[in-house]
Amino acid sequence: MSVAPTAARDFLGHPRGLAVLFATEAWERFSYFGNSALVVLYMTKYLFDPGRFEAVLGLGAVKAALEFLFGPLAPQPLASQLFGFYTGLAYFMPILGGLVADRLLGRRRTVIIGGLLMALGHFMMAYETLFLLALLLLIAGIGAFKPNISTQVGALYAPGDDRRDRAYSIFYLGINVGAFLAPLVCGTLAVHYGWHYGFGAAGVGMLVSLAIYLCGARTLPTEVRPSAAPVARAEKRLDAGERRAVLALIATCALVTLFWAAYDQQSNTLLLWAEDFTDRSVDLGFWRGEIPSPWFLALNPLMIFLFTPLIVRLWAAQGRRGTEPFPISKMAFGCLCVAVANLVMAGAAGAADGKASALWLLGYFALATIGELYLAPVGLALISKLAPASMASLMMGIWFAATLPGDILAGFLGGFWSGMAKANFFLMIALIAVLASVALAAASWIVQRSAVGPS
Repeated sequence: MSVAPTAARDFLGHPRGLAVLFATEAWERFSYFGNSALVVLYMTKYLFDPGRFEAVLGLGAVKAALEFLFGPLAPQPLASQLFGFYTGLAYFMPILGGLVADRLLGRRRTVIIGGLLMALGHFMMAYETLFLLALLLLIAGIGAFKPNISTQVGALYAPGDDRRDRAYSIFYLGINVGAFLAPLVCGTLAVHYGWHYGFGAAGVGMLVSLAIYLCGARTLPTEVRPSAAPVARAEKRLDAGERRAVLALIATCALVTLFWAAYDQQSNTLLLWAEDFTDRSVDLGFWRGEIPSPWFLALNPLMIFLFTPLIVRLWAAQGRRGTEPFPISKMAFGCLCVAVANLVMAGAAGAADGKASALWLLGYFALATIGELYLAPVGLALISKLAPASMASLMMGIWFAATLPGDILAGFLGGFWSGMAKANFFLMIALIAVLASVALAAASWIVQRSAVGPS
């Protein structure tokens, strides 16, 4: 694969291809988070009502399988479990998407196929009968799309180019442009015009993403067809340093699953808190109304816009002083922030007499967002730096695949929501995040001692 010239600084001091990938990812994330902001509410408030539940192809069999594993499931626990498996599988499939790109189709073709599958899945969500089939198409599409967009960011830079870390922070900002707009647009359409309009808007967003990617393809790194060099790939063996790096990355990905189990309650049980236990009324004097609960999910990306420049400047200042934390140590701190965020919600549940103030959610999202910024983009950059070139897409796929066990655990924990005191529920989630923080801090110490780290 050839690398785009590092002298081309046309987008915030970076190659023009970064702008294309930024916009492509922003619209793809609009489609994903638009759908995610609606799915749990759609199931609990509409689809699982008697008469509709029975019409969904395969839903009875899926419910029976889950009940075989987890026992009887009422509508809310069933919705949480399904959402956990959906999001987990969506981020597990990038392992296969990375393999397909590395071994068969190349990154660009795999991205295009993934985008088409996702667009089709979003539009199929408009048909209640096809709900599960639509989710399966979305899972397959995300698997093909996600790792191969992320690795193209790193491919824009030559080895050793110190702009790469900043590029991933900019790219992560693009993710959250889409994530910010999604619940506002799709949530509003769902509340005022019906669920299917919200899902349809997500499908339109995915088509826009594909159009941007295809129109900007000339600015992206060229790639060697996978079939053009099979012998060289087969003969390439990892040296001892590369093997240590791969093992360190896999161990880090495994520990991050606990972070996702706590963090990914946002579109699941935290959304139910916003819907049922938060005072969402607004009185402006000239207008009174109620904030749609999906709108609260826009707080996270909004705060990412606000906090990213501050955190990047903090790291730069620490770097100049030689005090910047090791990447895995940053990730441990991120988990600790999510634990404190859930302690805030435990306080909200304990203090509430009736419905709680929305300010509790504001505090939660501020802390959880700092946690996310200390973990997610840092993990992307760590994979890009340490993964051997022959395994770049595969290792990126493994990073995303860590979400599968995390989100299955998140769905399982979410199943306790309706039958558990809410303060105790949030304390339980905080404990999971604390365990993740302690484990990552220990891993950081071990990795630094063994001298496996970013070059």
